[in-house]
Amino acid sequence: MVKMQVYFLLFFSICAGKIVEGNDSLLLANDAVRIVWKHGPKGWHITTVEGKVRGQWVDAGVPSGEYTLLYSKDKPSETPEETFHTSAGAPWPDTVYKYQINLWKQATSPVAMNTAGEVMFFYPDKAEVVTGAPAGGRRAVRFIQETAWATVIVEWSLDPAYATDVRVRQTLIPRVAGYFSLASPSLLEIDVKDLAWATVPGYFQGSRLQPDFVSAYAYGQGIPERPVIYRERCASTLSPIISTTQGLSLSVIPDPGVGRDPWAKDHYTHQDWQVGISHMNRRTQLCPTMWYPVLGEPLSALSKGQTVRCSFRFCIREGDWYASLHHSINDIYHFKEGLALRHNRKSLTNRVFRMLNYLADTRTALWNVEEYKGLKIGAQSYLGGVVGSQRDAMKNSDYGSMWMIGAITGLDWFRDSILPFARNFKLVQQQTDTGFFRGAAIGQYYLAKRKKFVEEWGEFVEPVSLTYYTMLDLGNVLLFEPGDTVLQQRLRLGAELLLRWQRPDGSWDVAYDRHSHQPLFTDLRDLRPTFYGLLVAYRVLKDKKYLDAAEKGARWLIANSVDQGHFIGVCGDARYASDFATGQTAQCLLDLYDITGVEEYKDAAVRAARIYTVSIYTHPVPVGKNWEIAQAGLSFEHGGIIGSANGAGPILLCSHAGLFIRMFRLTGDSLFADMARAAAIGRDAFVDSATGVASYYWNAMNKGAGPYPHHAWWQIGWITDYLLAEAELRSGGAIAFPRGFVTPKVGPHESCGFAPGVISGAAVNLIVRPGLVSVDNPDVEIVTALATDSRRLYIIALNDRNIAMEAQVRLDITKLSTDKHFKVAGHQTSRPVKLSPYGIVVQAIDVE
Repeated sequence: MVKMQVYFLLFFSICAGKIVEGNDSLLLANDAVRIVWKHGPKGWHITTVEGKVRGQWVDAGVPSGEYTLLYSKDKPSETPEETFHTSAGAPWPDTVYKYQINLWKQATSPVAMNTAGEVMFFYPDKAEVVTGAPAGGRRAVRFIQETAWATVIVEWSLDPAYATDVRVRQTLIPRVAGYFSLASPSLLEIDVKDLAWATVPGYFQGSRLQPDFVSAYAYGQGIPERPVIYRERCASTLSPIISTTQGLSLSVIPDPGVGRDPWAKDHYTHQDWQVGISHMNRRTQLCPTMWYPVLGEPLSALSKGQTVRCSFRFCIREGDWYASLHHSINDIYHFKEGLALRHNRKSLTNRVFRMLNYLADTRTALWNVEEYKGLKIGAQSYLGGVVGSQRDAMKNSDYGSMWMIGAITGLDWFRDSILPFARNFKLVQQQTDTGFFRGAAIGQYYLAKRKKFVEEWGEFVEPVSLTYYTMLDLGNVLLFEPGDTVLQQRLRLGAELLLRWQRPDGSWDVAYDRHSHQPLFTDLRDLRPTFYGLLVAYRVLKDKKYLDAAEKGARWLIANSVDQGHFIGVCGDARYASDFATGQTAQCLLDLYDITGVEEYKDAAVRAARIYTVSIYTHPVPVGKNWEIAQAGLSFEHGGIIGSANGAGPILLCSHAGLFIRMFRLTGDSLFADMARAAAIGRDAFVDSATGVASYYWNAMNKGAGPYPHHAWWQIGWITDYLLAEAELRSGGAIAFPRGFVTPKVGPHESCGFAPGVISGAAVNLIVRPGLVSVDNPDVEIVTALATDSRRLYIIALNDRNIAMEAQVRLDITKLSTDKHFKVAGHQTSRPVKLSPYGIVVQAIDVE
């Protein structure tokens, strides 16, 4: 009866958004959301929470309105109170994984596990309708509760800009000294049977509760059954989201500025913990929840009478989790506005030329040539963590990028002094003797002092490493050198081993012990694109059995990984925490679609790419000059509870940029393009000015390659892939170059230059010639191509920004070739270009 009376009062005013009082009830509603409170013996509780789906009102869940306040007289202990085991029964984490031990300790402290402090649950005693400054000038419902610990004042109001949003402002005034934490009100509980999807972006996603706590909490595979509280430092978007089978999504979104600043003023503050977020409330009910301040953290230590406030919003909207993610990113955290601030000091193409100079000096590039099994093998020093290394580890990163540069630059020294020794490295890296591992890459690193190939973190061999370091590397080289029969044989050797190792259901084991040959990491499934190695074999060797097996593996991966939101990574030192292999999965499935035309693969590729967007930071909002070092737009190496992003922040290796531009062209979803451009543009603060090499980790700022000189090849690779993807997008497909295979390990970028492309129907070869073209505007990128008959030069100019640009393009035709003399017809050596926002201009210049 009360609900009917309240709705009658609402009938004529709902479209404007009103607060209605009557019969001990309050209603906050507009044409998209309505919430009803009723006063009862325990206080004011919520009786209705509804949103609209296809124009009809739908219950969002089981209404609640309960508040949760935590208090501790002393700072809570940081020592975990439990121990954990994997599903295989082994203690977790294994002491071998030194980088994860302290992270797990932090993540299982009483505060993080949401067991710390005394807890008080209540429904507020008092309610009133207010208008004025405290409510932001809006009419608001204010609730007040006096407790023994503190006075709590909470104001609810409708957002005038977004009808799906309810703004909440909480004030906590202690009545005693101590440590305090106030949760967002439990708006409702979502029944497990109504659950469609849940995510705390950057930490986990899935459609079901996961009883295996290590799988859920450490690996993000499904929804933890505990009300754990997550930190900002790996929350890519600061908003837990739950979608229901009724077609609604519910999220809580802290206001910009509530979370920590990762570089406050002039120092590193990435690990500060100001706001906690969770998919559950303290009672373990499914309900997006935030905690402010976090119990035991500096902001939670309060004196009597010391006031603390925070603001946030609930969003109840039609659509799935991804629609809510879009809203948080673009409408609340102003991602597009942050992107608009970005501009270059030096263009990306300028960086490529500087990195080529860096790599040309074998001393700065740490290039080594060693004798091994009668061959001279070449690779770059790797000074990161490798088990058994005495600072003598060597590695090559991106064979596709290396051979691409050899093809498109015309640099004889590189083709003669680098590539042959890199090829030899690849030959001896593969086991050719008979036995269990015949055809496998026996290790991605070579230890020069011990004359031994090893894996990153132990004595084992992974099927995915076979895909990476045999199939992908050899496959990319064979695109440039299709007549190399030795490499063809080696590729087939690897493909046959992948076939033997494939299980009947299409999957692979994670790894095999080097000595016993028994499967390792049996608590994990190989939720990575291992199948792609067989697609490489089919494309190069043309044997249909490899395509059949690749499709079998892809279908297993779609069902068990993409559909579930479950992934693992490829970094052994992080014990395979989910990482850039998720983005790689999207590109691998897209490549499979390109070959087969099967829509299932394209749809799965798009879904995987959407999931990968939660590996991209979208907060804090860049303000003023801090856009130059902003995390927003950058991706994890690996995130979650045990990934490197907990300490180092995101990475500057933006391998996903080209994929995301392709996804934008495929779907029209602008978030993909915005994220690609935010990653790529205006990152000069992290680039070493002398070499053009960006730091790997965000917290290293502009230290350059550091212990990872081979990263220059990956950076050349992703920049080239990104620029060509932009050219294809902006030209509507009139500019297109065949792409090779994804790079091993770090993401989805693909090489090119092994075959002619097209520009408006004309056959052209991609070329890179230092000094050939210069431009006076660092926000204008230049890509060059030469007609296959060498009679026309194409200069492709790309605007990096969403504003009109002008530039002067100058041509030095003498740099086109070292052994042929070219001249420009009509002596046209300098031309102005005018570019529309994110525009493209192609100049065609006849040469003789």
